Amino acid sequence: MKKQLIIWQLINKSLQQQVPVMLLYVLQSEGSSPGRQGFFMAVNVNGETEGSIGGGIMEHKFVEAAKDKLKEKITLNFSDLQNTYTTDAQNIIKKQFHNKTAATNQSGMICSGEQTILLYRVVPEDANTIQRIMASLQQNLNGTLQLSPAGLQFAAAAPETDFYFSMTSETEWLYREKTGYKNHLYVIGAGHCALALCRMMQDMQFYIHLYDDRSNLKTVEENEYVHEKKIIDDYSALMELIPGGNNEYVVVMTVGYRTDDIVVRTLWKKQFRYFGLLGSKSKIEKMFNDYRAEGVPASLLQSIHAPIGIAINSQTPEEIAISIAAEIIEVKNNSQPPSSA
Repeated sequence: MKKQLIIWQLINKSLQQQVPVMLLYVLQSEGSSPGRQGFFMAVNVNGETEGSIGGGIMEHKFVEAAKDKLKEKITLNFSDLQNTYTTDAQNIIKKQFHNKTAATNQSGMICSGEQTILLYRVVPEDANTIQRIMASLQQNLNGTLQLSPAGLQFAAAAPETDFYFSMTSETEWLYREKTGYKNHLYVIGAGHCALALCRMMQDMQFYIHLYDDRSNLKTVEENEYVHEKKIIDDYSALMELIPGGNNEYVVVMTVGYRTDDIVVRTLWKKQFRYFGLLGSKSKIEKMFNDYRAEGVPASLLQSIHAPIGIAINSQTPEEIAISIAAEIIEVKNNSQPPSSA
């Protein structure tokens, strides 16, 4: 959550220094919009910025508009942002179409899709809420961020869904988001490939857990990219340590066939968004043939990504990490329901 925290820190600093600051938030996105739901950034009157709402000419236009609005005490004529939904002193909600054939609200980009963006002028009364958001992120906790005509609100309890947005009129709209890490990655096995994978995934907004049954392992000590490390006596303990769910991703890369088998048998009846097993094609084929011979249902095996990763002929730990990370991202960004592992 470092990237999000930096944005809120700029807002907090601006408030403390009495520098007018604006929060720009993507409330909704569809299609190939470069700014996805939940993207946000801060812009203050001095031109300091953190974060992004999608980049390109559209973001530049909104950043400049935000700086102009911050210089105005009450109202602003947004000549280049026609058809704004709300134009009070504090909020502006604007829909953007990334298509030059759109009759109105063209973003200047041609990638197709659309996004709805809020420009919210942060007020001194928001200082306590912002500090609570920062404290929650610093502790890797989940919470609920809420934006509405009533302003910015935060609750320590997490919502059931990652995002929610509704808008029935200019004065009746609501955006709600789960703050903190939305996805958890469980890396089982702490060797060189795990070290490379964790290094890569640290910037992908996953809370990373690392497990191994070997103590005093050099690659465990070197792995500074995870949030939690745990040495366990037996991999069967993972039954209690790893919950199932649509935000849970599991990568199995233990030291060998025997321990891989223990992990797979321990977890395969749980539901995960992603379950991947590292190994050669011959190893995976033997393992799965043994399972079929035992009468293991095909449904338990079909959802396992094995061999793990996209096919790029990867060889080094770093290349293997890239192939695995790409597959995880592909699954994450697919709206399919969780799979049984």
